[in-house]
Amino acid sequence: MSKKFILKKIVLAGSLLAVANISYAEGFKRFSVSAGWLHVMPQGKANPFNINTAVPKGTVANVGAISPDAFINAIDPDAVLNDEPKTNAKEFLKDTLPTLGEILGVFDEQGNISADVTGTTTINGIDQWRNEGTGLEAEDADTLGLMVNYYINDNVSLQFIGGIPPKVDIKGKGEIVANMNGIALPQGDISGLFPNGELPLLTDIPITNLGNKNKAATVRAWTPALEVQYQFGKSGINKFRPYIGAGVMYAHFNDIKLDGGINSDLIAAGHMIQNILDGKAGAALDKKVSSANPYVKVKAEDAFAPIITLGATYDISDNWYSVASVSYAKLNNKTTIDVTDGNTGTRLINSSTKIDIDPLITYVGVGYRF
Repeated sequence: MSKKFILKKIVLAGSLLAVANISYAEGFKRFSVSAGWLHVMPQGKANPFNINTAVPKGTVANVGAISPDAFINAIDPDAVLNDEPKTNAKEFLKDTLPTLGEILGVFDEQGNISADVTGTTTINGIDQWRNEGTGLEAEDADTLGLMVNYYINDNVSLQFIGGIPPKVDIKGKGEIVANMNGIALPQGDISGLFPNGELPLLTDIPITNLGNKNKAATVRAWTPALEVQYQFGKSGINKFRPYIGAGVMYAHFNDIKLDGGINSDLIAAGHMIQNILDGKAGAALDKKVSSANPYVKVKAEDAFAPIITLGATYDISDNWYSVASVSYAKLNNKTTIDVTDGNTGTRLINSSTKIDIDPLITYVGVGYRF
């Protein structure tokens, strides 16, 4: 056998081996798409609301006419009368105001304490506060998921995670309460009842109860994600192929609808703030309609979050496969609720909270490679 013939055999064998390797390397499919059930389970907890209003600390406002009940409820429980021994002012007036008021002539024709005797009040505590024990939490949601992969090679791929944006119920927690305090300076004979003519005020003003509603709001959540994935095993050899992935999720929220009762409560709170600004603190405590036209606007900020995934595919045929995965995203966003006067554009109330969503996401689907 000649050397030339042996050399041809070696070249041919090498060529066949190269072709085999190329064929093997190109045996995987470049694209795959799957659809299935996506179940989202938020793991985060509620965070307190931070609230600001248009009423600065130390605001001095006229009280104006006020109902006897609102007047008594606003009195500091520790306030005393100008006598010896010191009598509790709140308890004394609760029992005697109807009779005493007639004697002192403090009532107007509507049965309210007259603006002529209520004088002015200095208001503190409602300019800004942090309402502990309140917040918002996202509930579980289900939707149709869609996964699209582009395979760089047999093991590494880029995956787009999407689906139909689900409507998510938002659960409320706790009660929003304004802790008002201050000093009232009544006029006329009634002022002599109190030391130095000053009546201390201290009262909790309920704004809205988030926790007693079936849901505080609903929102449409758009949460596409892009991951780099590594899949173990080889195409055409391993039917069951686990994979890991990591990437980034983008979250956008729209179509936010606030519970009707909460919306009405916030509008009433807007009237309360405007009445104080108008010098009608008594009307504010009586929850009367003001000169404003309040409306409520809710906004959830967009956010980016890291996401990690563990999953596996199982080949049903050369093209068809089943897939299951579990993902976790460290996702949170800031949500603001504003009450604005439609007449002037003045923001009467601004409240904000951070919603920790931190979803655990499970996915089960069927896919096709091509």
